[in-house]
Amino acid sequence: TVGILAGALAYALFSYFNAGRMAIAVNGAKKISEKEEPRLYRTVENLAITNGMPMPEVYVVEDAALNAFATGRNPENSKVAATRGLLNSLTDVELEGVMAHELGHVKNYDIRVSMIAFALVTVVAMITDFFTRSIWFGGQEDENRGLGGIRVFILLAATMLAPMIANLLRMAVTRRREYLADATGAMTTRYPEGLASALQKIADQGSVLQRQNTATAHLFFANPLSGHNFAKLFSTHPPVADRIARLRSMDGDSSHSHSAI
Repeated sequence: TVGILAGALAYALFSYFNAGRMAIAVNGAKKISEKEEPRLYRTVENLAITNGMPMPEVYVVEDAALNAFATGRNPENSKVAATRGLLNSLTDVELEGVMAHELGHVKNYDIRVSMIAFALVTVVAMITDFFTRSIWFGGQEDENRGLGGIRVFILLAATMLAPMIANLLRMAVTRRREYLADATGAMTTRYPEGLASALQKIADQGSVLQRQNTATAHLFFANPLSGHNFAKLFSTHPPVADRIARLRSMDGDSSHSHSAI
């Protein structure tokens, strides 16, 4: 149990300080300058100014899918990336909405929340490990009472259900942060319809990347992984239709000009 805790703590700390570099590396993102990608760079720059945040590093992922991600343990260490497909398909207003969402993750310190969720899963794993050990090595008394079958049943239930429940809780936390980032982005631009329109376009054209990595999937604007049916239960992203409905129910006159650009 002590070993599990030490390993989990070491992994959490490593992820906390290196998540940005890891996300960039595994997704093949290329850092860009204002001269190379003026539209994306200026969009991010204007949003950073609006949020009172330092300018993050800006990256492009050469992939036809429509997606984006942000990472960084705080605004001073933040990085944002957009796919080539996103840049080619979205209007300026839609792109602004997506980038405002991504900066919302940084502004809300979501990487810290992800660490707490990870710790929750780790604690559940530790409890499950302790419980299973106590069952296996609970002594001969249960065998003498004919409780061996019950013990095995409890063991199997614990080893299968506890990690599943813990991961469902982690996914629930992650999904809530997506809703929060949507709201933060919409409040930043003061134009929820821009983000809602981008979500609809992404849902229609696809967000699944060619280069997929489950370790960084939760960072993306939309689900970057392929999978259907039962797999959706464990998705780190809420349903697109729900996100669009929430955005369109937000107060505010969409006829007002958006202010970030």
